[in-house]
Amino acid sequence: MFPVSEAIQSRRTIFRFKPEQVARDVLEEVLAAGIWAPNHRLTEPWRFTVIGEQTKLKLAERYRQIQIEKVSKSADVDEAALANVGEKGFDKFMSKPTVVAVSCLQEGGEQQQREDYAATCCAMYCIQLAGWERGIGMQWSTGPITLERQTYELLGIDAEQEYMVGFCYVGYPADVPTPKRKPLHDVLHWTV
Repeated sequence: MFPVSEAIQSRRTIFRFKPEQVARDVLEEVLAAGIWAPNHRLTEPWRFTVIGEQTKLKLAERYRQIQIEKVSKSADVDEAALANVGEKGFDKFMSKPTVVAVSCLQEGGEQQQREDYAATCCAMYCIQLAGWERGIGMQWSTGPITLERQTYELLGIDAEQEYMVGFCYVGYPADVPTPKRKPLHDVLHWTV
């Protein structure tokens, strides 16, 4: 078990995972850490959707298309190059052993929604630390696929009631990146 400060400083975003899945009971223990995040008025706005393999395949196909669309807008590329870009996108998405969609309820006014979004972000961080303690790495990912209405529909999430904070890719790290952070004095300001 890590002391808290060690877990905070050693945790890294993981981009490459080993193929093995995290056991369901272990994943549930890790996700349970998220419900202890601070949240104003105890709204508990976070929602977690663990994405099954059939749904993951559909999302990977959409991710393939997004990558192709991105490249086809920015350059004059032939069909073979576009197919290659699409295949790499598909493979990248499928290389994530487990994908968890994290969303937050959209209730109350603008201020409550802002607070609930922040609380859900805190929940994601709690989950990452709990996973790290167990040797599990994660990547918090946002982007077009997390914002598309068809993703919400595929996951059974009502876009009028919830906002997708992102996907959390979960698995055992294939490698751990080297840390890079500015020193505290570069970001710290004191007032009188």
